[in-house]
Amino acid sequence: MSDVWELVHRERGALVDDLEGLTPEQWEVPSLCGGWTVHDVAAHLVDNARTTRLGIVVAMVRARFDFDRQNDTGVAREKGATPAETLDRLRAVAGRRTTPPAPLDSRLVEEVVHGEDVRRPLGVSRDYPTETVERALAHQLRTPVGLGGGKQRAAGLRLVATDADWSHGEGAEVSGPLVSLLMAVSGRGEALDDLTGPGLDRLEGALTS
Repeated sequence: MSDVWELVHRERGALVDDLEGLTPEQWEVPSLCGGWTVHDVAAHLVDNARTTRLGIVVAMVRARFDFDRQNDTGVAREKGATPAETLDRLRAVAGRRTTPPAPLDSRLVEEVVHGEDVRRPLGVSRDYPTETVERALAHQLRTPVGLGGGKQRAAGLRLVATDADWSHGEGAEVSGPLVSLLMAVSGRGEALDDLTGPGLDRLEGALTS
């Protein structure tokens, strides 16, 4: 099993490469994160990479333990005056190894899911390393929704990847690309179009309930 930080750093670098050629208009495209543009998500990833175990506690206290407020404050703090400035900041933190008090594989979730949050609306695709997506998906499937995971969304379903030797759970089957399964259990309904199977309606219901 690879060192998780090597995988995280690879994803950060790949996203920097994909963002480098964007036009100013593309930076303002709405992402899959409700209310956030591509520029906002990039700023969030800068903030996320700078997060430390103590820092997140301080930030949550200042936000009165409102997670959304804490995230919005971080975006406002790290968003540059121009996309180029934000991209420079993202490039500068790509090699960091700081983390909040959470399992390290959650860092993979952040990079892959948010990477797709900006790539999909922009029509940009990435061939993710299978290990990276599998580890991110495994983390989401064992983590409750209330803690940012997707355990309850996949309950009673058998998830089957069509592009990797991977499956999970028992019940009505839902199949599709590994990264789309990750996005769906992470709450991104846009990924449902990539999936098929008799359990699809149940998964869609779990995303909207």
